[in-house]
Amino acid sequence: MEYIRKNQGTCSVRTLVELNPDHTIQRVEVLGGCNGNLKGITRLLAGMKAEDAIERMAGTTCGNKPTSCPDQIAKALREALDHLQ
Repeated sequence: MEYIRKNQGTCSVRTLVELNPDHTIQRVEVLGGCNGNLKGITRLLAGMKAEDAIERMAGTTCGNKPTSCPDQIAKALREALDHLQ
């Protein structure tokens, strides 16, 4: 199942997540943001349980911003799980 979320408060503008029925992450794509860092993060997430990724990334900040690209990915994953169930 694919889910797309418009990011808020970050340089990245959109996150696409694709989840398998067992809640493992098939893929994550982020539009905008720090290209190299986000490519690395999305590769690390492939195959991980969405709940584990959310636990690790939720609440991460960037500089003085109250959110970050990893936090926005966590939010997209949480919303995708809600739509999956």
